[in-house]
Amino acid sequence: MKADTILVIGANGQIGTALLPRLQTLYGEGAVIATDLRLPARQTGRFEILDATDAKGLAELVRRHGITQIYHLAAVLSAKGEADPLWAWNLNMQTLLNVLEVSRTEGVKKVFIPSSIAAFGEHAPQTDTPQNAYLDPATVYGISKAAGENWGQYYVKRYGLDVRSLRYPGIISYEALPGGGTTDYAVAIFHEAVQGRNYECFLAENTRLPMMYMDDALRATLELMEAPAGQLTVRTSYNLAGFSFTPAELTTAIRHHFPDFSVTYKPDFRQAIAESWPRSIDDSVARQDWGWKPAYDLNRMTYEMIANLTAVYGRTDKVVETFKV
Repeated sequence: MKADTILVIGANGQIGTALLPRLQTLYGEGAVIATDLRLPARQTGRFEILDATDAKGLAELVRRHGITQIYHLAAVLSAKGEADPLWAWNLNMQTLLNVLEVSRTEGVKKVFIPSSIAAFGEHAPQTDTPQNAYLDPATVYGISKAAGENWGQYYVKRYGLDVRSLRYPGIISYEALPGGGTTDYAVAIFHEAVQGRNYECFLAENTRLPMMYMDDALRATLELMEAPAGQLTVRTSYNLAGFSFTPAELTTAIRHHFPDFSVTYKPDFRQAIAESWPRSIDDSVARQDWGWKPAYDLNRMTYEMIANLTAVYGRTDKVVETFKV
């Protein structure tokens, strides 16, 4: 499609696993270099081992392949980060600064760095949280994302590096297992339901959080990266919204397909993290600047997750039973 060479850092994670084939389709399999700390279980296309805390190794790889775009997806997520905050901060920030500085010095044209609703805190309005809400995050993950937004904007203004970012809500996908995030219950719950098991949720049943199906998250990412630079008015990170729901509402949607599915609730330390985050997001600036519009709601997402996971687990009997609805 275009004479670009793409580098994906953290390609084995939730977003990277799903984004990689989209990029390979757009740019050609040979034009996309996937990297992570270890080889993936199933490798397609070009893959190299890379520790993004190694600035020299990153710079060498960028020069060797003539990289023109970087998607920097490596990070320690919210719940996992709270177990070792200094490690999480150092990893998240060192990899980000390496990517920005190598991009600046090696002539990379465009960089994507994800942010998160975790960048918001108790002083942001929890309903329809606006684009320019105050950021006072409650977790080391959120602190690193808020700092990353400012570093990205700094490199845009100081050096003219084209850095783009999205504040992802919780992302729901069948393509990767939960990775240590506070919203990961909304992925794990489907794996249990499809396998005929009940689920114990680590959040309270009425905890409302912004969520998004992976297909929408990928489309938003690619649409932002393809948007003309002159249309972009936000150089920290764009608010992005799909739909909001509670664990109880998600359980009801799943029971439409699996009536006997049962959920119990045992909130843990992640409950406090969730309560510091918005309940819904105002993404009107993204809609205005580059035409963002989500395609999935709760019911469509639930259908897609169950359909795909029944195939993953080989539950063909359940596919027939479930989708006669």
